[in-house]
Amino acid sequence: MVIERFRNGQPRPVYDRAAADGRLMPDGLRYVDSWVEANFARCFQLMECDDLTLLMTWIANWSDLVDFDVVPVVTSAQAAAAVQAAG
Repeated sequence: MVIERFRNGQPRPVYDRAAADGRLMPDGLRYVDSWVEANFARCFQLMECDDLTLLMTWIANWSDLVDFDVVPVVTSAQAAAAVQAAG
């Protein structure tokens, strides 16, 4: 899960770049879905990749406009299976 905070509370530059250039994602990084807070302060994006450097490359493409927090997550079903496997 990627949590984005728009620099200076300004989402417009992010939306403008996305409209002009797309998501700027390297091959192998998969966008799943995103949600934006009602006040436009943060965006929550679910991304998937097998190589962390792909995510880091994507973040570098946007780091002038956005501050990022990255939280590794799994589905609830995956978490339940891990707990069961651990005993």
